[in-house]
Amino acid sequence: MSDLVQWSGNLLYASFIMYLVATFLFGGSIRQKKDGEKQDVNRWGKLGITVTVIGFIAQLGYFFTRWAAAGHAPVSNLFEFITFFSMMLVGAFIIIYFMYRLAVLGVFALPVALIIIAYASMFPRDISPLIPALQSQWLHIHVTTVAAGEGILAISFIAGLIYLVKTLDHSKRSKQTIWLEVIMYSLVAVIGFVAVTMAFTMSGYEAKFDYVNKEGQAAQETFNLPAIVGPNEGELLTPGQFEPLVEMPAFINSKKLNTVIWSLGAGALLYGLIRLLARKRVGALVQPLVKNVNTDLMDEVSYRSVLIGFPVFTLGGLIFAMIWAQIAWTRFWGWDPKEVWALITWLFYAAFLHLRLSKGWHGEKSAWLAVIGFVIIMFNLIAVNLVIAGLHSYA
Repeated sequence: MSDLVQWSGNLLYASFIMYLVATFLFGGSIRQKKDGEKQDVNRWGKLGITVTVIGFIAQLGYFFTRWAAAGHAPVSNLFEFITFFSMMLVGAFIIIYFMYRLAVLGVFALPVALIIIAYASMFPRDISPLIPALQSQWLHIHVTTVAAGEGILAISFIAGLIYLVKTLDHSKRSKQTIWLEVIMYSLVAVIGFVAVTMAFTMSGYEAKFDYVNKEGQAAQETFNLPAIVGPNEGELLTPGQFEPLVEMPAFINSKKLNTVIWSLGAGALLYGLIRLLARKRVGALVQPLVKNVNTDLMDEVSYRSVLIGFPVFTLGGLIFAMIWAQIAWTRFWGWDPKEVWALITWLFYAAFLHLRLSKGWHGEKSAWLAVIGFVIIMFNLIAVNLVIAGLHSYA
């Protein structure tokens, strides 16, 4: 088992390196393109997609070797789910690439996948026995379908982001450019989270607390980042470590909220550094990469990604989820935070398609909807999982 776990880790690391290399290869493809040149794929683009496919195969190897080691589908905790989500994103990108031959998608899609893998690696990677609620074949069906749907919808976000970076006037301060910078800052914040977590992990930082959990029972929690917010009725057991500034109520997971706060702070610092060095907005910084993009084609990619991803997410996030909820908890729906936000996500993309088909929302409006949809997905993945306690908190 230990050999399989090591192999799976090595394969995930190999896929990460492959995606990183492929990003630069796709970048080389974009840099060589001239105004008016057809959308033909040059040798850098061909190398980029080849390396991407090799990386995807390596990530598939990670998934199945970890499955063999665990004895169940490796989607039962945040590390496993987020890495699987990144794999679905890359898989969706590969399919879209062969449909449209858009190297520019790789310049944006692969860095997002890299950020997601790096983010996942900050969570515990241990293989643990499944709790009773997860000991079901519906674990494989429900969770993998949700991740596949979200991975396809992520391509809609990437195409929408490219559209906005291309079309917005970054030399002027407007609501659109400000909100685009908020999206860019969010991506930078994840990188900041990874850097901060790695720094404190390497330093061996650890702060233990006794506290009272939401059931009113005494419990203990270990923080690996200085506790800006502390647990309910918490008592610091590790002398000399940082004392919390604020105590959280029992229904909020203070450790995970603390992680979110550190991520936002580190992101702000890193974003400020980028702005200081570049002396321009991040959107303006990456705009040269998309100067030759066909915006109509990018709009079509964004729309078609939603057309494919929405029914897949509907199956996994609602239909399969309700069937499993009935089996596990004897009710189809319970207004658990995770269920509520899955419904919000579904309703948003249903509205996206309605506005697109009935109201003629194309171009910039459609691109903003694609971006907002992904923001909702990431809020569900990060904030709901990390901060709000519920029946899905085991993830």
